[in-house]
Amino acid sequence: MTILADHEIIQRAETQEMIVPFAESQNRVKENGEKIISYGVSSYGYDVRCADEFKVFTNIHSATVDPKQFDEKSFVDIKSDVCIIPPNSFALARTVEYFKIPRDILTICLGKSTYARCGIIVNVTPLEPGWEGHVTLEFSNTTSLPAKIYANEGVAQMIFMKADQECEVAYNDRGGKYMGQTGVTLPRT
Repeated sequence: MTILADHEIIQRAETQEMIVPFAESQNRVKENGEKIISYGVSSYGYDVRCADEFKVFTNIHSATVDPKQFDEKSFVDIKSDVCIIPPNSFALARTVEYFKIPRDILTICLGKSTYARCGIIVNVTPLEPGWEGHVTLEFSNTTSLPAKIYANEGVAQMIFMKADQECEVAYNDRGGKYMGQTGVTLPRT
């Protein structure tokens, strides 16, 4: 396996619509000059943004967290440019970008150091070959203080690993349950 470099990511985004919308360079400021947490192509990855749709975990209903029977009442829906995550809690969001992962690519998501240095951990499972959709992101606030996430700014980096050959069975071939997801997607069985 090899990691895709910036020029290869750009080429795949242009020819295969691997990332839509796509920022061909690092963006660090808004049009009005305000500084933001960077997003776009980097040397060996792509920094994604989260949209302004959040699901913040709450224990107000004292539900049990069960991946086989997930209770949607465990979250409060928020639409905002900023999300405040309570201490020792988490929130779900989705990427602004829609991904179409080619059959010869495995994608891994890593958190950005700006958030990691604040005790905010980003957790995403790998994006498998043949998968497409908006990525559901999980932000864990590991601190004892409220933590802030900014919509439409960089939150995580995707690393694209190219295999020596295409896989025999891709995510879309086996009818994966998260295929084509849009919006913030909760666990499915």
